[in-house]
Amino acid sequence: MPEKSTLFRARVPERRLRNATKILNQLGLKPGDAFNILLAQIELRRGMPFDLTTEPKPMLTAEEQGAAWNKAFGAY
Repeated sequence: MPEKSTLFRARVPERRLRNATKILNQLGLKPGDAFNILLAQIELRRGMPFDLTTEPKPMLTAEEQGAAWNKAFGAY
């Protein structure tokens, strides 16, 4: 038996939704799918799936990105 669902409504800036929808379409997702994924990650992690801070970390250099990739997935 499918789990009971609830309609959730939110106000978002029109431009933000339009831009995000274009990106989500490329991923084969609808905005509702993305929101459901976000809620699932919050539930699994018992918190936000990313850092919320007023002091973001600096961007990684290409070399740092490569090292992080190799550490996570192995060299290719």
